[in-house]
Amino acid sequence: MMQSQGLHAQLEHGAQQLGLNLSAECLQQLIDYLALLHKWNKVYNLTAVRDSEHMLTHHLLDCLAALHACVNAQRVLDVGSGGGLPGVVIAIWAAWHAPAMRVDLIDTVHKKTAFLTQVKAELKLTNLTVHTGRVEQLVVEQPFDLITSRAFAALADFIHLSGHLLATSGKLVAMKGPAFASELEAIPLPWRLEKTEALSVPQMTSDRYLITLVRAND
Repeated sequence: MMQSQGLHAQLEHGAQQLGLNLSAECLQQLIDYLALLHKWNKVYNLTAVRDSEHMLTHHLLDCLAALHACVNAQRVLDVGSGGGLPGVVIAIWAAWHAPAMRVDLIDTVHKKTAFLTQVKAELKLTNLTVHTGRVEQLVVEQPFDLITSRAFAALADFIHLSGHLLATSGKLVAMKGPAFASELEAIPLPWRLEKTEALSVPQMTSDRYLITLVRAND
């Protein structure tokens, strides 16, 4: 209980540092998700980060730092979602602060999508849809206005695999570490870099970046 209270306070403070005014219900649901991630990680190896406190900084706060990129989106796809990062974090935020938003997650690994399905059920995330399979084979009725990924693939591969699912004037948003410069040179036409943004993640010293890509004719 004490650890949970400490994590809650740490999360709330980190969110405030990011300029996010999260409801008490949203904060609690993020902590509940963290508990599920920590529990299932012991068996399913969802992330190399084992400690709850480090999960909070390196996963929750890291994803929350990029949240502003999707606040105006209605349909979001998280490619290679793994343990649900950033897709579950986006969906939890949206459940309390952007009720019209719908978030889809896709991963090829069954044990990871089994975990994501469990998260959806336990947290009652009715705005969340989980897909098992390859994103290049995904078929949906409506395209997405934002497609995101975190540690998924090189930017050219991200475009090649998921670009067909993006709506006109939509955006591809990739969360990256510092070694992405060479990837920018390989961006294929008609795509272009819209912006590169350095993220400041509370309690993290690692360099984190947000790369936004759009079609050149949009």
